[in-house]
Amino acid sequence: MSLKAATPKFGQALRAVRLERGLSQEDFYEVSGRTHLSRLENQGASPSLNKVAQLAQTMGVHPLTLLTLSFCNKGSAAEVDKVLAAVRDEIASFENLQLGTRDRHRRTT
Repeated sequence: MSLKAATPKFGQALRAVRLERGLSQEDFYEVSGRTHLSRLENQGASPSLNKVAQLAQTMGVHPLTLLTLSFCNKGSAAEVDKVLAAVRDEIASFENLQLGTRDRHRRTT
């Protein structure tokens, strides 16, 4: 599965999880105004990574849940498994991944 070709549908994922949790747009007043949340849900705006984390926290889910569902059409278990397997394989293919370092030069060994 190629994740690169998929168009993310963050707004659909956000709305689906919000409704699944029984939350209204007003329940997000501490992290986002109702107008902005509506724009996010209707694909009229794109969230920052920090905003994704805040929205997820409000709904009681991991930010990766929202991001994963953004790359799914229906959110079925099989579809989610495909997306996560593709991500796991990509991460496993990194040979010199060094998170948390400030080294700007690629190491060659």
